[in-house]
Amino acid sequence: RSSYSCCYFVLPCCFFDFHGKYSRRQSKKTQYREYLDFVAQVGFVCGFHVEEDCLRIPSTKRVCLIGKNRTYPSTERALIDKQITQYINNRQTCAVVTCDRRVGFNHKDHSDGVCKEADSELPENETDAAGTIWMPGFQPREKVEQIRNCASLPRDFVDDVVLNVANLLLNATPQKSCSNIHGGNMNTWNQGESLSLKEVAEHLNKETLKRLKSEYGGLQTLLKNNHQVFEVLNGRVHIRDWRKEKPSTKTKPEVKRRLSAEAFKTRLCWFFIHHPDGCSLPSESCPYAHGTEELR
Repeated sequence: RSSYSCCYFVLPCCFFDFHGKYSRRQSKKTQYREYLDFVAQVGFVCGFHVEEDCLRIPSTKRVCLIGKNRTYPSTERALIDKQITQYINNRQTCAVVTCDRRVGFNHKDHSDGVCKEADSELPENETDAAGTIWMPGFQPREKVEQIRNCASLPRDFVDDVVLNVANLLLNATPQKSCSNIHGGNMNTWNQGESLSLKEVAEHLNKETLKRLKSEYGGLQTLLKNNHQVFEVLNGRVHIRDWRKEKPSTKTKPEVKRRLSAEAFKTRLCWFFIHHPDGCSLPSESCPYAHGTEELR
């Protein structure tokens, strides 16, 4: 709910209804156009004159909807509350007659029966509740959403998973990668095998998997976050071979170049510490520190 003088701006993106993903009802429109019409309809049911505009932003979804003034006098607020309650309930039960109007709604549209789902009478037991609650059992999101991208997991837990997965790849029919020249000496460096995410998950204990499932992306996100060690391509996990990393041919912006320079040798090289063959790159070429004495 909001004050009578409230205005709103919305930039529709992901297709969601009040109770889950938005279900299409008209095949003659694109999904995006139909969803825009739905969001505009919601604004109209809430008693707004809805206007549509297009933002100058680098996105394919740049149509915005604006509600700057109301379609009803302030004395009819209780009636609009009942209308909103009925609309939400009808969306929940999927008993919806879809409006085929886009923008520029006015108060007369309602009396003409454009949005029939908002026009019907409320059951007696819902009439009294309309002024206090719109959707029983509704739980709003927390003001501060919990970070669930594996970034908040304890460092020792992440390090343990990384080491276990790396050892699993190195010991699963290890493959010797191409020869590496360090100061004229020929050394072979073990890149290990590649395994699917499912195969990797099968080798982790239940407690670890349970903890990872509570995070968005789970195991895959954790491995991708540790891009120094792993490369995840097409659902398969590989040990990253830094010798194969090709320098970008594009000129990086000044900010990115400065950040890359500032991050050089600020973290220890995982391969130097944990890999049985050490790092595949010589110290002067590796962006990570080979020993604490190289740390900046």
